[in-house]
Amino acid sequence: MASITEMKPKKIRIGDLLIANKVISQEQLNTALADQKKSGRKLGRVLVENGFISEDQLLTFLSQQLNMPYIDLRRYHYKPEVVRLIPETHARRFRAIALEDSRESLLVGMADPTDIFAYDELSRVLRRPLRFAVVKESELLKTIDRVYRRTEEISDLAQELQQELTAQGGGVDLAALAETEGLTDAPVVKLLQSMFEDAVQVNASDIHIEPDEKELRIRFRLDGVLRVQTIADRRIASALVSRVKLMANLDISEKRLPQDGRTNIRIRDKSIDVRISTMPVQYGESVVLRLLNPFSGVLGLEQVGMPKNLLERFRRLIHNPNGMVLVTGPTGSGKTTTLYAALKELNKPEFKILTVEDPVEYRLAGINQVQINAKIELTFARVLRSMLRQDPDIILVGEMRDQETAEIGLRAAMTGHLVLSTLHTNDAISTALRLTDMGVEPFMVAASLRGILSQRLVRRICESCAEPYELPPAQMAIVRAEAGDKADQLKFKRGRGCSHCNGTGYSGRIGIFEYLEMDNALVDALHAKDTGQFEAAAKQQPGFQTLRRSAIILAAQGLTTMDQVVRATFSMEE
Repeated sequence: MASITEMKPKKIRIGDLLIANKVISQEQLNTALADQKKSGRKLGRVLVENGFISEDQLLTFLSQQLNMPYIDLRRYHYKPEVVRLIPETHARRFRAIALEDSRESLLVGMADPTDIFAYDELSRVLRRPLRFAVVKESELLKTIDRVYRRTEEISDLAQELQQELTAQGGGVDLAALAETEGLTDAPVVKLLQSMFEDAVQVNASDIHIEPDEKELRIRFRLDGVLRVQTIADRRIASALVSRVKLMANLDISEKRLPQDGRTNIRIRDKSIDVRISTMPVQYGESVVLRLLNPFSGVLGLEQVGMPKNLLERFRRLIHNPNGMVLVTGPTGSGKTTTLYAALKELNKPEFKILTVEDPVEYRLAGINQVQINAKIELTFARVLRSMLRQDPDIILVGEMRDQETAEIGLRAAMTGHLVLSTLHTNDAISTALRLTDMGVEPFMVAASLRGILSQRLVRRICESCAEPYELPPAQMAIVRAEAGDKADQLKFKRGRGCSHCNGTGYSGRIGIFEYLEMDNALVDALHAKDTGQFEAAAKQQPGFQTLRRSAIILAAQGLTTMDQVVRATFSMEE
C-alpha cells in the first residue's frame, strides 16, 4: 500500500472509456444514459443494474483507468479506530471509508473515486494528504454499519436516564412518562431510539431487555445468537419498560401478567414493525422486541439458499393446483421465511390467497392476512372453516397446532386448494407420522400431503478469516458415517475471528434442507401405519438426503463448520 502516491481524483467520462475499451456498446450506453436522466443515479450504478457490466468488472476497470488499487473489503483487515477517523455522516454521504493510516497520508476507499466534491470535503475535514482505492459500495456500507456502532452512546444515555431518575427520587413518574410520549429529547426516548437504530444497523432480529438483581442487561440477537449490547443500572428498567408499553398501547400499570403488543417505528426512512412481548420475572419485567423489516424481510425463493436441484423440485411442488405442502423445523429455523418466499412467488392477480397466522409477521400486498386472537376465540380452526367460504385458491396456515386444524387443512387440500403450513418436527420423515399421531386419519394424510421440506439454519463461516483445520476424531467419525471412504478427501474450514465478524469466526447464516415428496411407496406405508416401512421408502427416494448430509456438504464446501453441523442435527441417540 505504501507505494500508492498521493493523488487528487480526476474526472473521467466512464461511458466513453467503456465504449473505447469495448466493454459496453454505444446502444447500451444510450439506454443507461436515458435511465440515468430519469432516476438521477450515477451512470456506473445504472450500467450495473441494467446488467450491461458486473460491479466487479466496473470497479476493476475504474481502478486501472485511475491507477489506484481495487480493494475487496471482505478480505481486508481494517482497524475500527482508523475507519472512525472519518465521521459517520461523511462516510455515509460520500461512500468513503478510511483504511490505512500512515504518517504521510491516509488511504481512503471510495465507491466513486471520481467524485471531486467528495475529495474536497474529505480533505477539508481530515486536513491531511489522501490516497484513494476503489471499493464495492455494498461492502463499504456493511463495514460502516459494523464499525459505527452506538454502544457507547447507549451506555451514556442509560447513565443519563439513571441520573434523571435519581434526581426525581428513584421512582418512575407515570404521568410525566406519558407526557414524554410526543417528545424526542427525554433520556428514555433517546435511549430507545439509539437502541433501535443500532439494532437495525447491525440487522439484529430481537432486542432483549432483562432486569437482574443488580443490573439491567440489554442484548441483541444477531445471526441467531444473543450478544450483550450494554449493562446498565437496574433502576432504569421500569422507566424503559413503561416507555416500551406506551409505544405499543399496553397497560403500563399491569406488571403481574404477560402482555403482547405491536408498534411501528421509523429508522433512517425505513418503517420497521416491532412485536413486543413482556413477561413478569423475579426482578421486574423482561421485554423482547422482535424487529420485522417488511422491505428486507420477504426474500425470493432464490435467496432462501436451497441447492439448485432442490429449488427446482420445491418450486414445481408449490405450483401444484391443490394438495398440502409442509415446511417443518424448530422455532427460528427459517420456516416462515421459506413460506413467505413461496407466497411471494405465487402472489399473482389471478389467485386469491388467504393466510391465517399468529402473529402476522410481514404484511404482503395483494394477500388477505388474518391475525389469530384467542381472547375472542378467533382460532386457526375457526378461521379456516370460514376461509373455505371465501373462495380462495391458496391458503397459508401459520401452524398445524391441533387435530382439528390439521383435518380442516387436509380437507381443503383434498377439495382443490393449495395449502401451505408449518409443523414443529425434527425432520421430513417424522412429519407425516406426526400428523397421524395427532389423530388425523392416515388416508387423509396420504390423499392430501404432496411434499415436506424440513430445514435448519447454521452459521456461515466469515469469508474474511476462514482457514483450513483438522477435525477432531469425534467429528471425523460423523463425517465417515455419512461419506464413507471419501471422508478423508474432504477439507474443512473454520473462522479464525477478525474485525469483520467481531472475533466470532461467523458472519450470517445459511439453510440446510431435507426434502421429501410423497410417492406410491410412502402412501402405501402411511395406509399401513408402518413407521419402519415409511422411513425405508423415504431413504430410497432418488436424490433424498438427510439434514445431516446436507449440512456436511456445506461444511465440506467451506461454508459452515462441523461444530454447527453437530449442533443443528443433534439427535438423542448421540
